[in-house]
Amino acid sequence: MTLHREGTTIILGSLITYLILSALNGIYIFPFSNILAYLIYTFLIVMLVLIIQFFRIPKRKNTYKTNEITCPADGKVVVIEETTETEYFKDKRIQVSIFMSPLNVHANYYPIQGTLPFVKYHPGKFLVAWHPKSSTDNERTSIVVKNEDGKEILIRQIAGAVARRICYYGQENEEVKQAGELGFIKFGSRVDLFLPLDTKIDVNLNQKVQAKLTTIGFLS
Repeated sequence: MTLHREGTTIILGSLITYLILSALNGIYIFPFSNILAYLIYTFLIVMLVLIIQFFRIPKRKNTYKTNEITCPADGKVVVIEETTETEYFKDKRIQVSIFMSPLNVHANYYPIQGTLPFVKYHPGKFLVAWHPKSSTDNERTSIVVKNEDGKEILIRQIAGAVARRICYYGQENEEVKQAGELGFIKFGSRVDLFLPLDTKIDVNLNQKVQAKLTTIGFLS
């Protein structure tokens, strides 16, 4: 397991803060109350560990089948439904949404191989990720991948109430690999997939999924 580069500044800042607060705790609290001092030490360590683990990147390898759509994020499937996608396709699609809690790995990956005909970032609000309007009102990015057969998938990274920064790395017309790094969302969020109606879905509602490993479905 490694740590994601997006966490370098935050982890270093958290480590410095931990050292400063620990020193102050030892100087001003410990002489008066051992119990309170130990509680503060414990709290600081737990917070530091949580921040470090948030940026973890486990090593995962997989072999993909023809037309397989791989999971772009760790989390839980919270939506599987037919809906109208209004930004790019402007028609009906199957939406699969994955909620990412602060305890999940937050790196995102491309579900298929292809080119990027559309990449767009939207500034916005920070509603809770399960709010009905979060997919249209929150800070988000919309990224479309088109495979060699002309099939297109839209991936939407959505910020949540805790997430305050969406990172994405692809540029329009760039070629990307399946399970290649798409981006990163910091501290809680959601990823939506908009798939063709004839896609064979291979996950269930409330199923826990893992990026690169879980199969979302297959393109026809």
